[in-house]
Amino acid sequence: MSKVEHPLQALANYLPEGAFEPVVQLIHQYKVHLTVTRARKSVLGDYRHPFKGSNHKITVNGNLNKYEFLVTLLHELAHLLCFEQYRNRVEAHGKEWKQIYGNLLAAFMDLNLFPNDINKSLKKTLLNPAATANGETALLLVLRQYNTVNKTGLAVLATLPDGTLFTAEKQGVFKKIKLRRKRIECLEVKTGNIYLFSAITEVQVVKLTDS
Repeated sequence: MSKVEHPLQALANYLPEGAFEPVVQLIHQYKVHLTVTRARKSVLGDYRHPFKGSNHKITVNGNLNKYEFLVTLLHELAHLLCFEQYRNRVEAHGKEWKQIYGNLLAAFMDLNLFPNDINKSLKKTLLNPAATANGETALLLVLRQYNTVNKTGLAVLATLPDGTLFTAEKQGVFKKIKLRRKRIECLEVKTGNIYLFSAITEVQVVKLTDS
């Protein structure tokens, strides 16, 4: 029997081998309008429930590697499944969503789609999923080891020691102070103002030179 070509066939380019068919099955089953978007600074993905006859809408950043893309997509699909079951009667990232997301992750882990190190990190996520994909710092650090394009001169803020000077998106020079829950407290050197950065922010380290 010849392979069936789906209208969503291009989606296969964003997913690990073996993930396409089960993902497309969910998309068709729940009539999802899936959009692969340009990179966004604040979110990796987004879900919008149906409104006035529209379909479920999910967006995922197209610059993610295949494993991070799939995990982000499953995060948003869990919101869809939670809405299907509970509508707006539960918290967006409450125990109901966490259970659904955990079950969805476990089902895809059973398909042997992920390398061992990602599987190990995902097992920890199953215990208490974070409210946002960006909130899974440890998992994202593992996922991003599989980026096919390394950005020269950039480092992930979470991997740098406290006291490191850095620039972020050409917004001045900052000093890393300490981790505060999911974000990192940093001091802007010029103004003395305190800012909170995502732990996975990519930054340019500033090296001091002798005058």
